[in-house]
Amino acid sequence: MKKRRWWAGGITAIVVLLGLRFWPLNSYIETPGTADNLRDFVTMPTRPDKRGGDFMITSVYLQRATPLTWALAHADPHASIDSEQDVTGGQSGATYNKVQNFYMQSAINEAIATAYHTAGAAYTKEYLGIYVLDVANKSHFRGQIHVGDTVTKIDGKHYDSALGYQKALAKRKLTDKVAVTYTHDGETKTAKQQLLRLPDGRSGIGITLTNNVKVTTQIPVKVDPGEIGGPSGGLMFSLQIYQQLTNENLRHGQKIAGTGTIDADGNVGEIGGIDKKVVAANKAGAKIFFAPYVKPSKELLKYEENHMTNYQQAKASAKKYAPKMKVVPVSSFKDAVHYLKTHH
Repeated sequence: MKKRRWWAGGITAIVVLLGLRFWPLNSYIETPGTADNLRDFVTMPTRPDKRGGDFMITSVYLQRATPLTWALAHADPHASIDSEQDVTGGQSGATYNKVQNFYMQSAINEAIATAYHTAGAAYTKEYLGIYVLDVANKSHFRGQIHVGDTVTKIDGKHYDSALGYQKALAKRKLTDKVAVTYTHDGETKTAKQQLLRLPDGRSGIGITLTNNVKVTTQIPVKVDPGEIGGPSGGLMFSLQIYQQLTNENLRHGQKIAGTGTIDADGNVGEIGGIDKKVVAANKAGAKIFFAPYVKPSKELLKYEENHMTNYQQAKASAKKYAPKMKVVPVSSFKDAVHYLKTHH
């Protein structure tokens, strides 16, 4: 009898331990990821990178919390815990990963275009349409248009950017119905539904979009992001590609890390987890870290008095964990290039 109780108690203990280790919670834990050499991501057969130093792309490590990792995260000064809703926006894991891959591919295309444009190298840029990243629950198009589709026309007219579509829809009345042409699994379809009022008061279709751009270059370039997703590598991809195109000695033998999105005009945008990316960059030996700086509007400061820019967050993190690393604010790709050319 005692032996049976011992076995039952042992099995119960094992089940509890397995639950603590593997039972998924409705939250995610974000910790510093890696700072990887961009030579491993960017391939240009006719423009090899032979200069000293490294450009590094930084990342964060995101994992679903379990009772055990949730408890350990509270003791880790570099970890943060966020709700599943805040991280995925209510999307399934597969859909969330698909969206992150869309963001990454868009970032790569804009990075190539920015680098080639700045270097004066020949390229062409074609807007194929707009990736669908999310469809709001209240959207009248929900159930017809899905994440991963590409919107190509509104009422038969094609626009050259997501912003073009948004501006066109904002001028319409809420009672209007619009025909949205889109591709789904390679098939062209059209859906016609009524507009809805967006949170900012404008008219829209309730779909989150990002540019689907095809960039073609005369000088071959291939960018493989590996397992990294999201748009935050845009700035650093641009710098690595520009370095190989021009063969300028931008790094002067230094390890240079950073983060930030890049748009069609070469502007650098803010990202999440920058405090953890500073830690990752420092661990990899980076001496310079490029941090996005977007001047906050008066409206933003009105509602968020303690707002900190990415640059301020990075500075605070470096002061605490990487005091010897120089954090440099950049608002555009040209800002980063200018800094490297004038600071050896």
